[in-house]
Amino acid sequence: MSGGTALPPSLARLRELTPARVALGLAGASLPTPALLKFTLDHARARDAVHAPFDAAAIMRGLAELGLEALDVSSRAPERKGYLERPDLGRLLDHDSKQRLARHGGPAPQLVVVVGDGLSPAAVNAHAIELVRSLIPQLAARGVEIGVAVVASGARVALGDEVGAILGARMVAVLIGERPGLSAADSLGAYLTYAPKPGTTDEKRNCVSNIHRAGLGYDEAAFRIAWLIREGLVRKQTGLALKDESGGPAAHTITAKPG
Repeated sequence: MSGGTALPPSLARLRELTPARVALGLAGASLPTPALLKFTLDHARARDAVHAPFDAAAIMRGLAELGLEALDVSSRAPERKGYLERPDLGRLLDHDSKQRLARHGGPAPQLVVVVGDGLSPAAVNAHAIELVRSLIPQLAARGVEIGVAVVASGARVALGDEVGAILGARMVAVLIGERPGLSAADSLGAYLTYAPKPGTTDEKRNCVSNIHRAGLGYDEAAFRIAWLIREGLVRKQTGLALKDESGGPAAHTITAKPG
């Protein structure tokens, strides 16, 4: 199919429904110039998102404005290059951060929210505060409060396990930048873990992903996240054993209140 050939109606309709690169056409043995330029631009945006600076100070201010106590921590990844080359270092708190969390007083929280830069700091800078703004009333309607918020630099998802364990949290929700793709460079994900502790593996987590302006909206994402958090607290489990039934009849079958 050349770049100037009209698409069959089925393919034309498919292109209206997805940002995926479908039936881009050909110009000789290559892509048409507009498609090639669009690919190059999206690739550059994805690379920029990975290396964007994480505005932890702005995230801290935003959480405080929402009435949340916020603590700042860092992983053992010393800088961005080390973070990308050594994923294991992003799963561990540095020494000062561990001490800071250990000194935090008060009762063990029901829920800790960790906001981490992940593989797209651009996504966290753009979406994390607005998602938390939508999440707070959704949680409150289900009898759940955010006990502590933590802003984590150089974070991988599993960093939340150590944070939650030190704080004694029953549940941790990690809001983190997802690996940028060619259709979304600023996608945010939420990873939920009941009874977090170091060494927890990914099948013990639930994930709500693809949160960005052209993907899952803040209100819908907050509704799903809040449902999973409450059900996880009630059932005392997350991961493969907890399915997202927030839109189905099973969403109303559990009536026990989370402890």
